[in-house]
Amino acid sequence: GVDLQVCTSKNPTCCTKKMEERYQAAAKQDIQQVLQTSSTTLKFLISHNAAAFQETFEMLIRLAENYTSTLFCNAYRNMAAEATTRVQEFFTDVGLFIFGTDISTEAFVNRFFDTLFPVVYNHVINPGLTDISLEYAECLRMAQRDIRPFGNIPKKAIGQMGRSLLPSRAFLQALNLGIEVINTTDHLHFSKDCSRALLRMQYCPHCQGLTLSKPCMGYCLNVIRGCLANMAEVDLHWREYIQSLEELSSAMSGTYDMEHVLLNFHSLVNHALIQARINGPELSEQVNKVCGPPVRKPTQSPGCSFDQNKDNQGLKMFSRDSEETLASRRKEFIRHLRLYRAFYGGLADHLCGNELAAADGLPCWNGEDIVRRY
Repeated sequence: GVDLQVCTSKNPTCCTKKMEERYQAAAKQDIQQVLQTSSTTLKFLISHNAAAFQETFEMLIRLAENYTSTLFCNAYRNMAAEATTRVQEFFTDVGLFIFGTDISTEAFVNRFFDTLFPVVYNHVINPGLTDISLEYAECLRMAQRDIRPFGNIPKKAIGQMGRSLLPSRAFLQALNLGIEVINTTDHLHFSKDCSRALLRMQYCPHCQGLTLSKPCMGYCLNVIRGCLANMAEVDLHWREYIQSLEELSSAMSGTYDMEHVLLNFHSLVNHALIQARINGPELSEQVNKVCGPPVRKPTQSPGCSFDQNKDNQGLKMFSRDSEETLASRRKEFIRHLRLYRAFYGGLADHLCGNELAAADGLPCWNGEDIVRRY
């Protein structure tokens, strides 16, 4: 082939232009495959943990909901059915928030206490033989923040939820971002110069019958570093990303640990109910001023319909292992991830050292010929 573009040589060649084109495509495909193989364990580490944390968070939310519903069933049975609906709505919002929906913790904590107040008023503060009307319940709901039947507990809950749920939400989003970064860098677009350099390095020796030769280490590093120049720019950001994950992981422990806050939410609710009951007469007066005397309708609330045995096996297991589950799993994950801190910066060395280049001391291809040393 006299019209070769890249694999030209002084020696006779057995390549045609068509073969050269095929080799060029193969060279790009090879490097793509080597790139994907090198990131497989890293990608698995992140995606496996993203799935595991999501599952643990879901279990934790169900357990906290279970505790809170059980509180109503055991201590406030007459209003348990209505209260359990509010509890379910609240923990649905917790889940939506953690898994990335655009809602604020303040809004859904306030909504919980707003909608709980009419139920508490009807059954604890001013109980009657029949339920209050929907319009009267709506008036109570609107008045909750001014009357403050639960004292400063809603405010305390807003603070706790915000500080505990936000790092967990950010942590999950960060793991998904990591997977996205790897997927993107796995499918690089190679420039024309890079494609030609890869062809010269990997397949041009074939045109001279040197099918078993491998490129010299220094030559390989020059070519691959050139091709992965964009990857080198990712290096600094990747290091910062791993450091941020470490910081997030630290923010997820202690007093504002999500596990601690969610699993103790039921006792916060209990304090709120006790406070409302103690201040009952005073609250009745305030309600009368704002909403008038109770307007009742002829229906009676059903008793407790919450199935306490549902999920119990899984939840019991979870509550026993939860300490181990969240905190130590996070530490373990971060410990493994730290090993990949220099992944992007050291990629060229990794690819040439493990896959592409000839071992030290062996004859190798320098781009034109087989040499003893580069």
